[in-house]
Amino acid sequence: MTVEKVPFGKGDLVVYPTHGVGKITTIEMQEIAGHTLSVIVVVFDKDRMTLRVPLAKAKVSGLRKLSSRKEMDAALAKLRGRSRAKRTMWSRRAQEYQAKIASGDPACIAEVVRDLFRNAGQPEQSYSERQIYQAALDRLVREFAAVERIDETTAVRRVEQLLSAA
Repeated sequence: MTVEKVPFGKGDLVVYPTHGVGKITTIEMQEIAGHTLSVIVVVFDKDRMTLRVPLAKAKVSGLRKLSSRKEMDAALAKLRGRSRAKRTMWSRRAQEYQAKIASGDPACIAEVVRDLFRNAGQPEQSYSERQIYQAALDRLVREFAAVERIDETTAVRRVEQLLSAA
């Protein structure tokens, strides 16, 4: 068995595309179906979920370190732009938004937040629009809070200030 280079360490905050920010609790050996695998154990406290990602599949699965401040600043800059909501059918746009959220890319998630954000004077959102907006906002805010080392409430306020100023 070869010794694999581990890009992550115990206690690191990481992003899994479909679940957001989690914390690595351990990297352990497990026997699964007769094979011994090195797995990265990631805990998502907010979702009360534990994920085990085989070390060999970590990169393919999209597991990555937190964004740098520069990458996060670039994503937050997208919030200041104008909404690019297309006039296509909602079902098609909803699928595109869900795919962007699932990508785990903070810039793509910021676009979804920007496009679905509603100021006080704007028309009401449908239930599904609110759901997708909230999912995107939660995902963006969790990573933003982790990068800036602030609590999520403060991060939500700062993101909403950026949106309102646009």
